[in-house]
Amino acid sequence: MEFNITLFLLSLPIAFVLGWIASRMDLRQMRMENRRAPKAYFKGLNFLLNEQQDQAIDAFIEAVQNDPDTSELHFALGNLFRRRGEYERAVRVHQHLLSRGDISIADRERAQHALALDFLKAGLLDRAEAALLKLENTPFEAQARLALLANYERSRDWKNAADIAQKLESSGQGSFKSRLAHFLCEQAATLAAANETTRAIMVLEQAIDTAKDAARPRLELARLQKELGNSSQAFQTLTQAITNAPSAAPLIAPRLAQYASACQQGPAALEQLKSVYIHTPSLDVLDAIVTLETTSGQHTISPREWYARHLEKEPSLVAAAKWIAGEKLEHEQFHPQVQRALDHAVKPLTRYRCAACGFEANQHFWQCPGCQTWDSYPARRVEEL
Repeated sequence: MEFNITLFLLSLPIAFVLGWIASRMDLRQMRMENRRAPKAYFKGLNFLLNEQQDQAIDAFIEAVQNDPDTSELHFALGNLFRRRGEYERAVRVHQHLLSRGDISIADRERAQHALALDFLKAGLLDRAEAALLKLENTPFEAQARLALLANYERSRDWKNAADIAQKLESSGQGSFKSRLAHFLCEQAATLAAANETTRAIMVLEQAIDTAKDAARPRLELARLQKELGNSSQAFQTLTQAITNAPSAAPLIAPRLAQYASACQQGPAALEQLKSVYIHTPSLDVLDAIVTLETTSGQHTISPREWYARHLEKEPSLVAAAKWIAGEKLEHEQFHPQVQRALDHAVKPLTRYRCAACGFEANQHFWQCPGCQTWDSYPARRVEEL
């Protein structure tokens, strides 16, 4: 068959025209898709700025569908799901990112961190722990350790909490000695409840070495020593506690007075408590002084005189109520009613208040039950703040 050169030459321009048209159509379609993706992205950003999260999520989903390879859109979408409380959808987004083999190491680590936050917010503590542990030796290591610390505190896993606090302290992320001492005290309390008193004492001694100016380890140690019948040793421990943590004297003083009476150390305790009271007047310290003087019979002045002198230093309704309790009124028959009214009025003033969230309680807490902050309760009561 003869080759028709004329037909071949005629088909070349036609093929060229068809190819040009096809390329223009592909280019036009690409431009349209590229134009749609940024438009959806900016629409989502606009909704987000106007705090319209539902519409923002719809826009970002559209943008991701148009450009599924954009990791930044996935991160934005996952974060939005987490903020809305849709943790399952947030987990799916971040797990999808982790399953991709084409993302960079930095994006993979970022996705791992985001996934850990999803689990934390969802309350899946075991899965959050596993995800956070994978962030060791990454740029998110410090954040992961802080999240792990909060996670272990929340689940009351004090041993692992102590390990993480030690790592944070060693890496220069701040001072965690006080919290580490609390974690050790919590471990000691668990051991003491299981009748492992010897081990509990060893852990408390470790806590004292960790934070020498912390009051709690010595208070807990003195309590165990007293339970073992070592009142004299418990008294010495509390004496050291007031010396090393004078700001906690109002918490230590009542127990110091009790232990001093048990081991015949009333005069020594009185001398120390009076010295503390001169520098930092406190009703709890004053009550301990009055108790010791009453039990030992070593009255320098009467209890009522002590409270009268306290009123000269501090305008205290609590002290006034205690002073009036021993006063003879002109109409003594009304004294019980007056006293009941005063005692009722001073009750809120004898509470402890968290300095972080304002949560009030009748007893002192080392960790606030409201906001979970450590050492946020001052040793002084509400009236004295």
